[in-house]
Amino acid sequence: QVQVAESGGGLVQAGGSLRLSCAASGRTFSSYAMGWFRQAPGKERQFVAAITWSGGTTHYADTVKGRFTISRDNAKNTVYLQLNSLKPDDTAVYYCASTRSNRYYTSLAYDYWGQGTQVTVSS
Repeated sequence: QVQVAESGGGLVQAGGSLRLSCAASGRTFSSYAMGWFRQAPGKERQFVAAITWSGGTTHYADTVKGRFTISRDNAKNTVYLQLNSLKPDDTAVYYCASTRSNRYYTSLAYDYWGQGTQVTVSS
């Protein structure tokens, strides 16, 4: 079992930045990769970014590529999502999740999810 906990969400103006953190605990040795997802009101949960623990390989959704950066600190069992050049349509609850699979680009592969952290971008 892996526990994940997100933090760092908040209210920011369009064009601004936030950094989200996700602390993993428990049987983290079973985790292959960590991903960030988001869900806005009335929309389906959307893949944002993922990173593997071992090699640091990253994968981004086209909608955030060039604006968001995922990173990890293996010693702290923590992953980060740097959100830059934020737009109002980035407003969503952002979720961190753990997967044991190399298909880390799909939500179906994720086993454990955090509680979510709200990101609100104002015009």
